[in-house]
Amino acid sequence: MMNFNCPIIIFIAFLLSTPTLTFSQSESSESNIISRFQQFLQIKTNHPTPNYKQSSDFLTSQANSLSLHSQTIELVPGKPLVLLKWAGTSPELPAIMFYSHTDVVPAEQDKWDHPPFEAHLDSEGRIYARGSQDMKCVGMQYLEAVRKLKEWGFQPKRSIYLAFAPDEEIGGHDGAEKFSLSGVFQDLNVGIVLDEGLPSQDDHYRAFYAERSPWWLVIKAVGIPGHGAKLYDNSAMENLLKSIETIRRYRASQSDLIKSGLKALGEVVSINPVFLKAGTPSPTGFVMNLQPSEAEAGFDIRVPPTADTESLERRIAEEWAPTWRNMSFTFKQKMYGRDASGKPAVTKTDSSNPWWALLENAVQEAGGKLGRPEIFPASTDARYFRNLGFPAIGFSPIANTPDLLHDHNEYLHKDEYLKGIKIYESIIKAYASYDEHGKDERSKDEL
Repeated sequence: MMNFNCPIIIFIAFLLSTPTLTFSQSESSESNIISRFQQFLQIKTNHPTPNYKQSSDFLTSQANSLSLHSQTIELVPGKPLVLLKWAGTSPELPAIMFYSHTDVVPAEQDKWDHPPFEAHLDSEGRIYARGSQDMKCVGMQYLEAVRKLKEWGFQPKRSIYLAFAPDEEIGGHDGAEKFSLSGVFQDLNVGIVLDEGLPSQDDHYRAFYAERSPWWLVIKAVGIPGHGAKLYDNSAMENLLKSIETIRRYRASQSDLIKSGLKALGEVVSINPVFLKAGTPSPTGFVMNLQPSEAEAGFDIRVPPTADTESLERRIAEEWAPTWRNMSFTFKQKMYGRDASGKPAVTKTDSSNPWWALLENAVQEAGGKLGRPEIFPASTDARYFRNLGFPAIGFSPIANTPDLLHDHNEYLHKDEYLKGIKIYESIIKAYASYDEHGKDERSKDEL
């Protein structure tokens, strides 16, 4: 008598012994997703000597595993920008660019509970690493979302570009600025740029339609040098301290607007002292009985695109560093949030901008909530694209998390990271399916 159960037993055994069919070893398993994130975090792309080559090699290998076209562009030698492409079925339509940067700020290792480039996953699920929030998480979430969509057989109508640029943390001049002005970018036919945002401490994701521009100001005062016991009028230190006090009062007025609820941080002019330089050095420190003839202070000023910049410039020249008080000022960096026509470089959030509504809907469909539109309080590479007239939205799908950008013990919980991937799956589907007539061409099953 034939044993009909034998083939079934053999087939079941075959399934159990086939590695590619077990979920634990699947490319989309949670452990592999987290492992890839940790690998990227462990690459030391911190300034002043970011390892861009190792980062580029890693990203290229990820592109190859996803069958994405990749190219490495060096607009400045030694500073590669990795550009990945997922071709759409209608390449004539404006493309979608998901933008990120690969560099991170330095970390004081002795101030961290876990080494900043170990990507330690603790028992609570927190991944500690420099770049875990800013912004290696976002770059990897792009890739993981693409991986999922490809597994599901999704085919984008619009072409999708994933850009991984250098040098954002030091101004982006050799990265996004040169890239945005290059023929390479112009040939991509980009219609919308998504860049980084900020974490939210509640359950609403934050989205940014503009940002403040950096004015890095240095004020210098000069005066008569002399004995430390004399009371000179208009000494260098006295004049600089008067300037600092005037600036402090202005800073307090801006801070009061935030505390009263009248303005958000991104809507006011912020100014913070970042260095003081004065005194005559000695082998044991500074000469204590000598008044210096020069004194300097540096300030990080952030200016919203809606600010009256002419008024601010007059204030600096007439109140903060007046020449009649033997003072002068220079800018280490001074950018204006204006487009080519001189208008504030902002991305519209009303019905005239379909990309904003698509973002809101996509986040909701993935189970998230979007807060009210904001002005980014600092600066990102998105400004270079907005200044050229491109719509650009800052967005990092991180909720219920303290904002630890540039802080000690920067971390991201693995569950928030995994949720963010699902958010980007929804966004990519919505954006890549949007046709030129204002229709979302996804099928009912995809929605």
